[in-house]
Amino acid sequence: MASQELSMLVPGNVPWWPRHDWDAWLHRNAEATTSGEELDVKLDVTPETNDTSSSESPRPPSVEDDEDGHLVYQSGDILANRYKVLATLGEGTFGKVVKVKDLQMDHVMALKIIKNVEKYREAAKLEINALEKIAIKDPEGQHLCVKMLDWFNYHGHMCIAFEMLGLSVFDFLRDNSYQPYPLEHVRHMGYQLCYAVKFLHDNKLTHTDLKPENILFVDSDYDSTYNSKKRRDVRRVKRTDIRLIDFGSATFDHEHHSTIVSTRHYRAPEVILELGWSQPCDVWSIGCILFELYLGITLFQTHDNREHLAMMERILGTIPHRMARKTKTKYFYHGKLDWDDKSSAGRYVRDNCKPLHRYMLSDDEEHRQLFDLVQRMLEYEPSQRITLKDSLTHPFFDALPASQRLPDPRAAGDSQQTHERSHSLSR
Repeated sequence: MASQELSMLVPGNVPWWPRHDWDAWLHRNAEATTSGEELDVKLDVTPETNDTSSSESPRPPSVEDDEDGHLVYQSGDILANRYKVLATLGEGTFGKVVKVKDLQMDHVMALKIIKNVEKYREAAKLEINALEKIAIKDPEGQHLCVKMLDWFNYHGHMCIAFEMLGLSVFDFLRDNSYQPYPLEHVRHMGYQLCYAVKFLHDNKLTHTDLKPENILFVDSDYDSTYNSKKRRDVRRVKRTDIRLIDFGSATFDHEHHSTIVSTRHYRAPEVILELGWSQPCDVWSIGCILFELYLGITLFQTHDNREHLAMMERILGTIPHRMARKTKTKYFYHGKLDWDDKSSAGRYVRDNCKPLHRYMLSDDEEHRQLFDLVQRMLEYEPSQRITLKDSLTHPFFDALPASQRLPDPRAAGDSQQTHERSHSLSR
């Protein structure tokens, strides 16, 4: 991270981050670094009660929320005496993302404004905590996780400022009428995604919500050409550099693991069966994402657990007996999925799903390599699922141009193994 960006994170720029806390934190970590102890990177993101921007303090009459807890704002408003609102970029259950101009640094960025609702405020604090630690481990952003530039509490709304990026790979796909990405684009994006998430896994962190909506292009400018066969214009993104976003559900190994994680379509079988989960659930999600980028369709298009499991069996084969026997869920009977193939739901699965290899658009070697990788990522048993370290050396990525390759993760992992054990991220 540039020195200017780092300066935005010091207490002088965040009124409720006391200088003595910062000094104490620096002192502790300076000692830890020299003694080989684990870094104490836990920052208190709870505003002080005397902070005028706190949700417990009097709110100026000009600060309003709507009935859902969103901050009411308009173009030209200035937040925290620093961020000028330019436009709304998007909206979600958590709040809104707004394009703002930083009046101090004189550049444009994206500001995530969380709803003034306790559960979303607490989730935002966890995201800030994870992003702080990612920034400490990777200050230059070499591992392709989005850069957090600032954070503050604006009258009960946790706000997180990020570097400005382009469209998500999902939004680009949707705006392109769900025309799939070229294979070379799938290769480059898949490589970067494996690289970024491997960095998290190496630091004992599981993202848990990997999906195309959480992968953003650095720049989503495109060329458009008319496809006579499809009788429509087809967009081709100029640059396929991506960044990983949304760490609101990221979980460290030692923390409490919620029973259910991940967005439905990208949810691993061990999560559905409530067998416990760890880093391999991210690998499953990446397998689903690669399929979606390649074909423009969702692999598991369902909203029901039993149907989801039936789709898995239709596409990937029978769920292992060990998993069926171990689960406490009611989806199996005598070790077999309790599913009626002759029902309307059964016909839907039969008509809309087929064995994985039959989705290949070509029998060329590079297509077979992609599907071999996806098959390994969609291994039912988490312990047998391919790791991201091994994924990065899979033959599918051999054709990646030298200009798109990132520092060799194998060399970095070998040379820094002892260092990583001492300084891995932890809450």
